[in-house]
Amino acid sequence: MGLSIINSQKSQANSVLAANTIAFTACFAVWVMFSIIGIPIKELLELSETQFGLLVATPILTGSLFRLPVGMLTDKIGGRVVYFILMLAMIIPLWLIGDATQYWQFLVLGLFVGIAGASFSVGIAYTAKWFNKEHQGFAMGIFGAGNAGAALTKFIAPSLVVVYGWQAVPKIYAVAMIVIVAMYWMFTYEDPNHRVASGITMKEQLKTLNDPKLWKYMQYYSLVFGGFVALSLWMTKYYISEYGFELTTAALLAAVFVLPSGVIRALGGWFSDKYGAYKVTWWVMWVSLISLFFLSYPQTTLFIKTTTGEVTFDLSLNVWVFTAFLFALGIAWGFGKASVFKFLSDEYPDNIGVVSGIVGLAGGMGGFLLPIMFGILIDYTHINSVIFMLLYGATVISLIWMYFTFGKEERRKNIQAAIFNK
Repeated sequence: MGLSIINSQKSQANSVLAANTIAFTACFAVWVMFSIIGIPIKELLELSETQFGLLVATPILTGSLFRLPVGMLTDKIGGRVVYFILMLAMIIPLWLIGDATQYWQFLVLGLFVGIAGASFSVGIAYTAKWFNKEHQGFAMGIFGAGNAGAALTKFIAPSLVVVYGWQAVPKIYAVAMIVIVAMYWMFTYEDPNHRVASGITMKEQLKTLNDPKLWKYMQYYSLVFGGFVALSLWMTKYYISEYGFELTTAALLAAVFVLPSGVIRALGGWFSDKYGAYKVTWWVMWVSLISLFFLSYPQTTLFIKTTTGEVTFDLSLNVWVFTAFLFALGIAWGFGKASVFKFLSDEYPDNIGVVSGIVGLAGGMGGFLLPIMFGILIDYTHINSVIFMLLYGATVISLIWMYFTFGKEERRKNIQAAIFNK
């Protein structure tokens, strides 16, 4: 009898994990939809780089701001209901985007559709509570692989734009979401034991913000996730403006960054379980630093006058070398997204919904602010690679902060372990 109950709980946990991951993939595809349809809209409305940055970033704002309250609600009333309502709420505004004609209409509807991004806080907390501590990192990594929804948009949306026009994309997505919502309800379960005690108030839940460690996790996640979202929104346009590719080819090249970064998150969760979140995050920062250093270098031609005439050196990255460094950056950030949440599941097991909402909010705000900053910097400098210079600076700050905080803690732990083993 006991064995059948355990098997039933395990099958329910696996079913919840699969349904959550599929739903999150769909939500993420919707969340970054403007990265593709925003390009023809930019041409149609003759938008500046800054206006384009605001357009693609607007959905990220609401998805970020809603992550904390949605995470708290998940702890209080359960993830199944919250996730279901969240997905239902985005369908109508998603459909209406296809009928919008003015810039302000896209911004307003983008705000409503942006709640798709809050699905992460629901799903990560809902998923984590179905698994024990030894397997939480891997389970959350599998769920987080739903980030690959950004790649789904890179593969599907450009073809839809070419064949049917950009207006068809949000309408087709809306129909697909209806199917996803129905399937989600059929294959998910709720366990009342996963909720926090009814007597715990929201004020008590928010006391976690007093923990200084949480602010470090927020900063790391604003880089590895916020940077991922920002580049997911921007890279298709980058390949078009920097290398002259047409939309479908540019989107496929951008997927070289987006898809591995999403899918590899599950492996990042496994590594974090096995080797610890600190070691994984430390290497993530170093790989990011090296990759961004080379990505930051603008297209440059050096002219040198010699006794025999002028000699030209082309110091720019060709598209394949550039894409290789971008691929490495995506892999690193995929591991980083998983390792940060392994930190959280280890240190805040009783209120993972709240802390995932807080950290997810910070990551989402990075994804909102960075594209706008990209647009402003490009309008000011007229250098496309300035976006990577900005991310390089943020990585330097993260690495220094990590060395002087976690680094000290890890060295102290290693010394204590060495003494104990003796």
